[in-house]
Amino acid sequence: MSFVSIRPPPTDLAEIAAEEARCTFTRFTAETAWTLGSMLRARLRQASPRPAVVNITLANSDQLLFHAASGSGTGPDNDQWVARKRRAVLRWSSSTWALHNKYRGDELAFAAKFQLGPRGGDYAIHGGGFPVRVKGVDGVVGVIVVSGLTMQEDHEVIVEVIEDYLRKVASGEIND
Repeated sequence: MSFVSIRPPPTDLAEIAAEEARCTFTRFTAETAWTLGSMLRARLRQASPRPAVVNITLANSDQLLFHAASGSGTGPDNDQWVARKRRAVLRWSSSTWALHNKYRGDELAFAAKFQLGPRGGDYAIHGGGFPVRVKGVDGVVGVIVVSGLTMQEDHEVIVEVIEDYLRKVASGEIND
């Protein structure tokens, strides 16, 4: 089987912010999460033989809307990464890839700045945590997390799929 690679993500903070802004929804429901999660799982299977976890939750209630592995071989460690990435998105209202680039991947400096203890403990600044924003709604309404590939791939696969989803909604291919 040949795989279709995930494009590399931007590393410039302004480009990452523009990417996040492009990925704003007009609404976000359990149906949206199911469709996105299913699309993410399919894209991950197309991109890599390595398994990954897809997790989508609401921000205000921690309600789990979607959780699946792309294949056999994920484990409890993936779920720990999911939890840490999710917490970082909720605390800083930013993708974990943006945080990683803002702090140049220096987890010790990041942890020291926010008095988080050694290496950030409950928070991860590795790509793969992404804020769900809805036009006209203040703040983050949900979090999408991918864990299992490289942090660059974990981040950019989310962006690729959201952009694809939004294109399909705009064209009427997906009824949102």
